[in-house]
Amino acid sequence: MPRACSIARALDILGEKWSLLVIRELLLGCHRFNEIQANTGAPRDILSDRLRTLVEHGVVERVPYQQHPPRDEYHLTESGTALFGAITLLREWGDTYCGDPPIQFTHKCGHELETRLICAHCEQPVTNRNVRRILPGAPPGSPAR
Repeated sequence: MPRACSIARALDILGEKWSLLVIRELLLGCHRFNEIQANTGAPRDILSDRLRTLVEHGVVERVPYQQHPPRDEYHLTESGTALFGAITLLREWGDTYCGDPPIQFTHKCGHELETRLICAHCEQPVTNRNVRRILPGAPPGSPAR
C-alpha cells in the first residue's frame, strides 16, 4: 500500500507546471487571465482548466473587476499565499541547479534575498540530516522509519 503522504495530496492539486506558474504570476502581482497567459505561455484551454482547479481547491479565488461584460481577476487565498515559501525555495533551487539566469529579489532590509529553513522553536537550520519522521502513535523521541 502506498505511503499516506501530504506531498502526494498537494501534488494532486499543484503538481503540474502550469499550476505552479499561475501561482508564481499571482505572487508577482499579475491577476488577469490575459497577463497570466502571456507571462506563462500556457495554452488558453489549459490555463482555464488549471485556474478552475485552483479555485475549486481554495488556492485561488475569482474577484469580479468589471460588470459589462463580466470579467474576473484571480487572487490567491490564504492557502495560495502560504505557497510563497515553497515557490521561493523552488525558484532558488532552479537558479542554482538549472543554469537559468537568477531572478533577483531583495528583502525589505535591502539585501539580496537568500532564504533558509529555520526551526521556529530553536531557530537552528533545518536539513534532511536533522529532521526525522514521527510514526503515528509512537512516543516522542522514538526512532523513525
